[in-house]
Amino acid sequence: MTVNILFAAQPDRWVQYETPLTEALNATGLAYDLRTEFAPQEVDYIVYAPNCAVQDFTPYTRLKAVMNLWAGVEGVVKNETLTVPLTRMVDEEGLTQGMVEWVTGHVLRHHLEMDRHIVNPGHIWDHSPPPLSKDRPVTILGFGALGQACATALLNLGFPVTGWSRSPKPMQGVTTHAGTDGLPKALSDAQIVVLLLPATAATENTLNADTLALLAKGAAIINPGRGPLIDDSALLAALDSGQIGHATLDVFRVEPLPQDDPYWAHPKVTVTPHIASETRPDSASRVIAENIRGNESGKGLLHLVDRSAGY
Repeated sequence: MTVNILFAAQPDRWVQYETPLTEALNATGLAYDLRTEFAPQEVDYIVYAPNCAVQDFTPYTRLKAVMNLWAGVEGVVKNETLTVPLTRMVDEEGLTQGMVEWVTGHVLRHHLEMDRHIVNPGHIWDHSPPPLSKDRPVTILGFGALGQACATALLNLGFPVTGWSRSPKPMQGVTTHAGTDGLPKALSDAQIVVLLLPATAATENTLNADTLALLAKGAAIINPGRGPLIDDSALLAALDSGQIGHATLDVFRVEPLPQDDPYWAHPKVTVTPHIASETRPDSASRVIAENIRGNESGKGLLHLVDRSAGY
């Protein structure tokens, strides 16, 4: 029996995914039909980007699963018409490695105080060295697959790493904390904080006036996770007071970031345009194809979203 797969995303995504997804599906040996248009009642799987035209899943009466193209599922997880399993993108080859490289690069940038030398309008000859990595504690908020992969890279560079998550996730070599009571412990005296939490009602404003005050004075914030994790007003105030030394932000509540947003002009903020870890079509296509093959063979789906948790 042929498996019908609907690719539901913006047109530019189809241009990127048509060839690699076709090749990945061919490699599975499945009999399939991949298109951008089907009669809804004929669709078995939807490869999905939440900003596409498909928002009502009710007509898709044969649907077995929706495979989200992105790691974040906040744009679809609350859709009440979606009653079949939803998977998120977990791509160690592409997405995870991209995040590790971006996070490691910006942690090193702040640790080595590179901006002090690169952005030096006064031509100041400051010969004072930064501390060694062993003396620069890093806290990672969000300790799932991405957080643990980033922790491994930072441990290999000699940083003491603390991880925090909503539920316990122990890892050798890392000090881990969990739950509401563990958050102050994870943040206490951290010099660099990396946010890799999902966007849920429970994680909104995780960094606020109270939690920012727990960090070491002059700490750096690195956010490649989700914009709502930070109380923007509180962060701007902490930057102005000197409690936070710099913030590198890749994600925002509104994207693209409006031209009049104060983050653009703030001297202690680096804005990057949501590029920390873009889904790579080649490797993401292999993840999707293997997940469909596994489900069709009776093994079930990987990377299922927990609707109650929101991720």
